[in-house]
Order: sequence, then structure tokens, then C-alpha cells
Amino acid sequence: MNIIFMGSAGFSIPSLEILYKSKHKIFALVTVPDKEKGRGQKISSSPVKEFGIKNNIPVLQPDKFKDEKFVSRLREFNADLFVVVAFRILPQEVFTIPAKGSFNLHASLLPKYRGAAPIQWALIKGEQKTGVTTFALEEKVDTGNIYLQKEVEIDDEDNLETLHDKLSDIGAKAVLETVDMIESGNYKLKGQDNSLATPAPKITPETGKIEWAKPAKEVHNLVRGLSPTPCAYFFHNDKKIKVYKTRVIKKENTIAGKIIGIKKNLFVECGTNELEIIELQLEGRKRMNAEEFLRGFRFE
Repeated sequence: MNIIFMGSAGFSIPSLEILYKSKHKIFALVTVPDKEKGRGQKISSSPVKEFGIKNNIPVLQPDKFKDEKFVSRLREFNADLFVVVAFRILPQEVFTIPAKGSFNLHASLLPKYRGAAPIQWALIKGEQKTGVTTFALEEKVDTGNIYLQKEVEIDDEDNLETLHDKLSDIGAKAVLETVDMIESGNYKLKGQDNSLATPAPKITPETGKIEWAKPAKEVHNLVRGLSPTPCAYFFHNDKKIKVYKTRVIKKENTIAGKIIGIKKNLFVECGTNELEIIELQLEGRKRMNAEEFLRGFRFE
């Protein structure tokens, strides 16, 4: 089939690669505009654009999806299908262009974790499994009928980075399988049960603030869900300290927020149990393990 692929973040690259190597033809890529990044304000392109340049695929970077020139250009390609992975919300006048419609890859088992940050919230909420879903685009976000789903177990040691990579890889297989299904016509769409829907809103700075009065397990899951970026954090003497890796330690009669630093180890008591902080970072300093951190920083 003839495809236009839409994406921006690194999560979309395995899906793009698997389609590029398949029997299907990618007519064009749609991604975000270039932007200035870093102290030098150098122009930065999305991974999807870089892939397009490397492989001589036309790249479109609209500022507005409803722009008439952009919509007209999409129509000119006469693609059979639009495939959307890790991209923005599309208006109806765009996702209804191709004859076989448009579908999206979402990093959760819909209808659970609808929204911008499904991987983070699955970890924060302590889920033991998650997965990916391909679904037909509809006007209301993340509500379309489902083509297929693939489950992924969440390991105890998984964090945002490792789970992101797992889902990105299995998501690529789901994307290719979905394209093949649509081409053959051998599929049956499944509606979502809206009563089972849970939200996965955008991560804000407030999301990552640690509340020591909560159980250690909840704090641990928050750390996992936001590591390595943007990170869970707490303040000590007005200094922001990011936390990258933790472990729950059983302990009775705790005092929430009490910090104990003993040689190589750093512990903080929570509402229930205790949290061992294994890796952390003081603002303005590099990320380090607890032993290194305690050599140059003393908790009062």
C-alpha cells in the first residue's frame, strides 16, 4: 500500500523503519517544524525528518494542519493510508483524506491511559502490564475503534526509558501487522468501552514533586515513571534534588520525610516503609550514585 507516515519523536522510528523495509511504499513523511534548541540555539530537526532526508523521502512540516496548501499537498500524493505514531492531534479534514482512512499507534491498552503520557502513568500507577493499541482515528482523541493490541509485561526494574523502548519495538510490529490487515481487508474493528477509560494527562512539573507522606511504593513508582526525564524530585534547604533510581525497604514506625545518610546509602522514611535512594542529582551538578553524592553533600 501507499502510505504517508506522520510522527516526530524517537518512539516512532522503529515503526517507520519496519514500514520502510516492508513491501509497502512510503510516499511522504509529516513531522513537526524545526526548532531552535540548546544554549547555542542551533536548529534541531525531528528524528522523523532526519530519517526522511537519509532515505530520500519527501518531508512535510506544517505549522498548521488546517492550512489549505498542506491539505492540498496531502491529497496530491493520493495515498491509500495515513499511519500516525507519536504525533499531534489531527483534524478531521486531514485524517479522512485517504481511501482506507488513518490509524494511530498508542502506547497503552486502550481504553486505559488515554492521553499524552500513557507510559509514564502506567508506571506511576504501578501497573504490572501495559501494551500498544492501533486504532482508527476519530475526532475525539484516543477513542477510535481498535484494530489490534499487543501486551507487554512491566518488570520490577523497568522505568520510563526501558518501557518506552519495549513498547516502541513491539509497537512497530503492531503497525506493520495493522497495515497488512487493512490491505487484505481481513480484520474486524472492536469498539472501546468508555466506562473503562482512564486518563494519562501531560506530565507537568508538579507531577514529579515527591510527597514523603505517601507509601514508599507509590514514591518508588513515581520515580520509575519519570526516570530519566523529567525526574521525580524533592527540595532540601531550597535545593532541588532529582531522583533517578530507588528501592523500597520494609520498615515500621516511620517518620515521613526523615532522611538518613549512612556512608554509601541514603534512605528516606515514607508514610509506610522506607525508600533507598540509589541515584540522584543536585541542581547544577551531574547525576551520581548515593555514595558519590554523600561525599559532597550533607543533609541537615
